[in-house]
Amino acid sequence: MNLTKQLITFITLGFFSLAAIANSTKKEIKYLSGTDNENTKTWDFFCTEGRKSGEWTTIEVPSHWEQQGFGEYDYGRDYRTYGKKFNYSKESGIYKHRFTVPEKWEKKKVFIVFEGSMTDTEVKINGQLAGPIHQGSFYRFKYDITDKLKAGENELEVKVDKWSSNHSVNRAERYADYWIFGGIFRPVYLEAVPQSFIERVAINAKADGSFSMETFPVNIEKKQTIVAEIFDPKGNIVKSFESKVSKGDSLVVLSCTLENPNTWTAETPNRYSVKVSLKDKNTTTYELIEKFGFRTIEIREGDGIYLNGTKIKMKGVNRHVFWPETGRCVNSKIDLNDVKLIKAMNMNAVRCAHYPPDKAFLNFCDSLGLYVMNELAGWQNAYDTESGSKLVRELVLRDVNHPSILFWSNGNEGGTNKELDDNYGMYDPSKRPVIHAHHKPGNDYNGVDCNHYENYYSSKKILDGGLIYMPTEFLHAQDDGGGATALADFWELFWNSERSAGGFSWVLADEGLVRTDMDNVIDANRVNAPDGLVGPHREKEGSFYAMREIYSPVKINLNKLPEDF
Repeated sequence: MNLTKQLITFITLGFFSLAAIANSTKKEIKYLSGTDNENTKTWDFFCTEGRKSGEWTTIEVPSHWEQQGFGEYDYGRDYRTYGKKFNYSKESGIYKHRFTVPEKWEKKKVFIVFEGSMTDTEVKINGQLAGPIHQGSFYRFKYDITDKLKAGENELEVKVDKWSSNHSVNRAERYADYWIFGGIFRPVYLEAVPQSFIERVAINAKADGSFSMETFPVNIEKKQTIVAEIFDPKGNIVKSFESKVSKGDSLVVLSCTLENPNTWTAETPNRYSVKVSLKDKNTTTYELIEKFGFRTIEIREGDGIYLNGTKIKMKGVNRHVFWPETGRCVNSKIDLNDVKLIKAMNMNAVRCAHYPPDKAFLNFCDSLGLYVMNELAGWQNAYDTESGSKLVRELVLRDVNHPSILFWSNGNEGGTNKELDDNYGMYDPSKRPVIHAHHKPGNDYNGVDCNHYENYYSSKKILDGGLIYMPTEFLHAQDDGGGATALADFWELFWNSERSAGGFSWVLADEGLVRTDMDNVIDANRVNAPDGLVGPHREKEGSFYAMREIYSPVKINLNKLPEDF
């Protein structure tokens, strides 16, 4: 080999060695399922009851098994709307999938992660339980499976019960005004990290430039350094600072101040990034990158809601995660289109009703600018405190660093367990306000009344009182009745009232479902689900154009143009 070829080979091998080293310092991910409803993987599957039950076959993951032809269909509030006896399908689905773990992961810690599974989920790796059965449909959960893996091929077995063994979980999630599904409907993947790593960070970045970050190191065996580097929206490094971490430390707080940061609002969605590195002397052993925004949320009691010192009003809409062909299993194109659709109506806010969305939707709210109310599930009944405490933790840990989230909503219309009110702040150093989305007077919280479906005159009466009024549902577009009907009058009332913080219309899209048991007809369950401002595939209706006009930020109060125009 001549000198030039030797040099090229050396540089090439060196490059790949450096890349491997760099790679080993970051969390590595291997998907076991597909990534969304358009990119799935085939697993083995057995359904215990209903259609296509009693035999081993295959299913696409992620998905709802009803949309794959298994089990039976249920709509959550049929017991109320149509007086049906509550004897909903109680199918279970058993999934099996074989996978191999990369050899380079031999000395790493490996976790299996589920982004969403409905609902009780038991996970086994090579016949061993990965951990306690998870209860709760809309939340990310994970297990450390390092000691259960073996060289070569491994077997994953997952049993999903559509009906929870916990009565409060059923009442919170399934006695509800939406379609009831079963199955693994969000991605499943493996995470590999070094033995010593940083599990997560929780950021509190204020509009005045003050920055504080809780970091959670794991398995620290000796003194090391955590280095934080902040990058501005253009990718330029603007701050670097560090803190020592000692053996056994599990929480380290890093802080600094940035002069005149570009703040985050719905109109100016400026996002910064922080790179957090765990260093042993000059060697980086682990790093992660998190995006965030500088912004300050305040509720000034008897006055209003302020962002970065400016009073804001929510021109908002409620949204369920839904697509006619695939239910709550969606993709980022649907999420992006919904954010753009909401903004096209001149709205600035969205309530993630009645459960938290997939993470891609929140990323688009961050980057394009929508104020978000993120909600713990609980349609009109609450989780018990033991279950709810775990699910609040999972909710906040996943979503804490999204600048778009201004509020945590502790359940909906009677689905509030007040014992959980203080739990959100345990994991959120920015201490976002917690609200109660309710439908009866007297359930205000933190100085905000969110009472649903008041008429014009009762709304005026509330606004003349001492509380801030922000209905988290109003002007129900039931049975395509026109979501913008009377909105012009309501909005003039809300806009001109000192104590109004705006509100959220019900609801973005009709929930017409493609029924695989009815020759793929779109079924909106009679009067229950045709209540959107747009159709199930986001077909624009009259409400879309009316809301765009009413919520326009530019108002021209001329009956006719002047003669010299």
